[in-house]
Amino acid sequence: MRFSLIAILFLLWQSTMCAQTSFSVEGEILSLRSKTPITNAKISLEGFLISSQSDSNGKFIITLPQKGEYIISIEATDYIVKRLPISVENENLDLGALSLEQNIQIEQADNLISLSDSELLDDEVSSNSSGLLRATRDLFLNRAAFDFGQAFFRVRGYDSQNGTVLLNGISMNKFYDGRPQWNNWGGMNDVTRNQQFTNGLEASDYTFGGILGNTNIDTRPSGLRPGTRLSTSYSNRTYAGRLMATYTSGVQKSGLAYTVSGSRRWAKQGYIDGTLYDAFSFFGALEYQINEKNSVNFTALWASNRRGRSSAITEEVFELVGKKYNPYWGEQDEEVRNSRERKIAEPVFMFNHYFNSEKFSLNTGIAYQFGKNSRSRLGYYNAPNPDPTYYRYLPSFYINSPVGANFISANTAKEGLLNNPQMDWNQIYTANSNGQAAYVLYDDVVEDTQISVNTVGNLILTDRLLMDFGLTYKNLNSENYARINDLLGADFHADVDPFSDTLNDSQGTIEKREEDVFNYNYRMNANQFESFIQFKYNHEKWSAFLSAKFGATNYQRTGLFKNDRYSDSSFGEGEEIGFKTYGVKSGITYKLTERHWLSAHGSFMKRPPVLQNVFINPRENNSVVPDIQSETNSTVDLNYFLRLPKLTGRLTGFYTRFQNTTDVNFFFADAGVGSDFVQEVLTGLDKLHMGTELGLEYQLSSAVKLTAVAAVGKYVYASDPNVAINFDTAGREEDLINLEGTVDLGVAKIKDYKLAQGPQQAYAIGIEYRDPKYWWVSATTNYLASNYANISTLTRTQSFYLDPETNLPFVDATEENVNQALAQKPLENFYLLNLVGGKSWLKKGKYISVFGSINNLFDGVFRTGGYEQSRNGNYGQFKQDNLSGTPSFAPKYWYGYGRTYFLNLAYSF
Repeated sequence: MRFSLIAILFLLWQSTMCAQTSFSVEGEILSLRSKTPITNAKISLEGFLISSQSDSNGKFIITLPQKGEYIISIEATDYIVKRLPISVENENLDLGALSLEQNIQIEQADNLISLSDSELLDDEVSSNSSGLLRATRDLFLNRAAFDFGQAFFRVRGYDSQNGTVLLNGISMNKFYDGRPQWNNWGGMNDVTRNQQFTNGLEASDYTFGGILGNTNIDTRPSGLRPGTRLSTSYSNRTYAGRLMATYTSGVQKSGLAYTVSGSRRWAKQGYIDGTLYDAFSFFGALEYQINEKNSVNFTALWASNRRGRSSAITEEVFELVGKKYNPYWGEQDEEVRNSRERKIAEPVFMFNHYFNSEKFSLNTGIAYQFGKNSRSRLGYYNAPNPDPTYYRYLPSFYINSPVGANFISANTAKEGLLNNPQMDWNQIYTANSNGQAAYVLYDDVVEDTQISVNTVGNLILTDRLLMDFGLTYKNLNSENYARINDLLGADFHADVDPFSDTLNDSQGTIEKREEDVFNYNYRMNANQFESFIQFKYNHEKWSAFLSAKFGATNYQRTGLFKNDRYSDSSFGEGEEIGFKTYGVKSGITYKLTERHWLSAHGSFMKRPPVLQNVFINPRENNSVVPDIQSETNSTVDLNYFLRLPKLTGRLTGFYTRFQNTTDVNFFFADAGVGSDFVQEVLTGLDKLHMGTELGLEYQLSSAVKLTAVAAVGKYVYASDPNVAINFDTAGREEDLINLEGTVDLGVAKIKDYKLAQGPQQAYAIGIEYRDPKYWWVSATTNYLASNYANISTLTRTQSFYLDPETNLPFVDATEENVNQALAQKPLENFYLLNLVGGKSWLKKGKYISVFGSINNLFDGVFRTGGYEQSRNGNYGQFKQDNLSGTPSFAPKYWYGYGRTYFLNLAYSF
């Protein structure tokens, strides 16, 4: 605290002592083709924390710290960035009219939204950060989002929870997993284009933020282009067709401005078999400019998304039925029916007040969000597993039999899968014809209600010193329950756990019917207060910033069902868990010359664990991870920027360490200590991310541009975490692992194993041709390598060595044999060639654009990720399962899309 005060006083003294006559640059920003003014264009000095905006007439003025040579960068939504070298001697400079060319390549963002939608495949890939990078102008990040993103590349290996997405200054990251839910504004591309992005640890005007970066989406109609825009798209990715219509009034004489938008996206089947897509969205914003300093804005958005999910599959299944195979669906009455659908509808209503004066701006807002996020699944009770890829139905089950391989049965299983690869709905209905359900289609529902209040201020203290500050409060009430969707011909479902023969809801009725809540029912409450303060200082040769934040977060579970298996801890309010957190970050930029500069950033943060990693088994009890603490994050990066007239680039080196993280997982395990459905709790888990990023762009001519991008990273586990498994103690005593319901397995030897965070190496070379007659085409060849599946931590504990029958180590379970069996192997490296092109016309004031792209032109087959199964939790079983080379519990993988296309036609007037 004392150091921070001294630093602030020093900067104030410097700004006073070093103050000298400043110079200004002014000009007017116009659209190249229509010659109309462009409002809210951002004019900035490259290498400085200095920027300005164009007014309603397109005019701007920006203050320079001293005379000299500079590069001015001009950015505006839907326009190509313009870089302009200038020289200021002893007088102010008037640049006159500056024209920006419209960028129809912005339609490529629709590809990115499509990619973000594909994250619905499974939680394992929902951490992709591509959606966060939509607004970036940085070449490397652009490639990471639009080219590497299809392989689920993650910038610096970071999870998307390390970035912050703001809507009008209010954070949209979820309490549950810390990630933004992209689908809350899916299909609203036209009205979410006005974005401000800061990369990594750079200073943001709106938030302290995360280490990945921050994006603020500004929905004010005054920042959107007036007029009507109609567009339609055709694709073979997550959706097949899309229609969108948007109208923005522009600011009227009365000070009113409004925007309305709607879209519809659909597909009977996406790229993966059985993955229907059904989505629509509506948006409305009303802005009233009270006077020159005050304005208010009301925003309402509603995006509903329903789609069929798909599954990771083993190599055995892939070899039999291919990469598009999806076991979750089957035909019913000649219609495709997917047993696992995800539905999201969480409307947002937001009100903001904006105050702007010459020296001070303040944005105060309140947001109310509610709705449901549900996932359907097929439950089976004392009945065969309906999944066609269940391990007992595959050839490997008979080949890997402990009593010897049975090749006849294995071939029968193979033919059975090839002839009947999909779920048999008719068989399910037949099994349910006796009254009590053997199969139930139900929804896991999360019904959230959240209120957020936020204020962000920006103050110019002196010509050189600026201050930003913010306060945020969020309160969440989350109802979590299972609801019967369809009894599939049965009369009722008996709400009894089939493994322990105990009641899930001992205070309710046993017989449950359609729309009834069953199995589990609980409420989560979370509230969070955060504040930040930031100082930014500009000097002739350098600029710097210093930021600090403080936060307090509380979680509490309230059980609404009394569960027989946890009669003392399942019902009623549980313990309230609180975390006090803080963070500091700083950065400095130093100009070696007008064309070369360096920057460095560093941060240290304490942050609360996300809600999903605090409670061990929240569906059944109030138990909290023992001695849970805040997570620690330390990050540094060093950057070199090159800004020549024809060659620009960035080279970055980074180092990040995550410490004291917690992870909770659920699965069935045959471990050395016994077999059961368990909750695995990892504590003391550290992760290390380090590497380099390079992006170069060379303007070969006025029409041809060359690009080169590279990322080389090392993302590994940096500690041996402690592993504990938890389970219920209902049922026969001889069947239990123990009577306490928990076993501490000690440490898992996973230090230096690779993290499953997407490809750790990525390279791209691109060429773009832009014709003076407003058409363009580009090609990018990409090479991605060093990708790994997620490891099982259970198999890296000492229990893996134990024979569950004798509780003694297997004779041949030597360290050498175990290490060889568990050696981590990378997934295959692969190439991708992507083509993008477009054309635009201006006819009598009407603007028409066509955009198209082809990804993975040569239809390459590659795996984007996967995970090891933990079922084989002891060496003897693992060895037996792997003897044939086709284990029954092999790792499961997700396969990337093959050749896909996207075509968009837009008409604006």
